[in-house]
Amino acid sequence: MDAERLRALFDLSGRVAVVTGGTRGIGRAIAEGFVAAGASVVVASRKPDACAETEAHLKVMGGAALGVPTHLGDLDALDALVTRTADTFGRLDILVNNAANPLALPLGSFTPEAFAKSQDVNVRGPVFLVQSALDLLTESPCASVVNVVSAGAFMFSPYVSMYAAAKASMVAYTRSMAAEFAPRGIRVNALAPGTVDTDMVRNNPPEFQEVMEQAALQKRMADPDEMVGPALFLASDAASFVTGQVLLADGGLVAR
Repeated sequence: MDAERLRALFDLSGRVAVVTGGTRGIGRAIAEGFVAAGASVVVASRKPDACAETEAHLKVMGGAALGVPTHLGDLDALDALVTRTADTFGRLDILVNNAANPLALPLGSFTPEAFAKSQDVNVRGPVFLVQSALDLLTESPCASVVNVVSAGAFMFSPYVSMYAAAKASMVAYTRSMAAEFAPRGIRVNALAPGTVDTDMVRNNPPEFQEVMEQAALQKRMADPDEMVGPALFLASDAASFVTGQVLLADGGLVAR
C-alpha cells in the first residue's frame, strides 16, 4: 500500500451515484462529498426547486449533477428516477437511500393513514428503488447500496417508534439484500447516524434536542458533513470487503 493507492480507495471518479433526500441535511452533504470525490451525482427530492438549486450548486463545485423531483412514496416516480439516471449518465454504481419521513405518533395513537405514509417512504420506497435499479447495479463493476437508517433502530424509541421501527426494517432488508445480491457483485450496507444537526432534528422542541445531544458519549450533535466520511467509506473501494453491515456514526449513542 502506497499513498497513491490509498487515495484511490476513496476515489469515485467515473462512477454515478443517486442520493435520495439529496437537497438538504445529510443527503446534501453526501452529494457534495461524492462530487468532491469525483462522482457524477443525481439528487432526488420531492421539491423541484430544491432539486434545481442543488443540481446547480453541485455543478458550481465542478461536478456532473442532475436533480430529479421524486416522491419516494410514488413507485412510478422511482422508475422514472432510474430511467433519468441511465439516460443522462449511462450507468449507476452507487445508490444512497437517504430520504425519510419523520412522522411520529405515540403508540396507541397510530392511524392507518400515518402508518402507511411512514412505511411508504421509509421502507417501501427504498426497497422498490433498489429493485428498480437492480439491473443497472448488476452491470456495474463497483456497485454499492448505502441505506441510511438511524441509531434509533437499536434503542428504546418512545414516541418515535413508527420511524425507528421502519429504520429497523431497513436494517433487516440491508442484510437480506447483501446476501441475495452478493452473487451480482453488489455490496449493501447501512449507515446509522445518531443525532445530526438537520431540519428533522431542529423541528423538535428545544428541550428534546438537548436530551438528544446529551444522550451520546460525545455530548453533542453531529454536523451533516460528519456523515460524509462514513458514507464515502461504504460506497467506495475502501469497503470492498464490507457488505451486510451497519456502520453506527452516532457519537457513542447506542454504546451508551
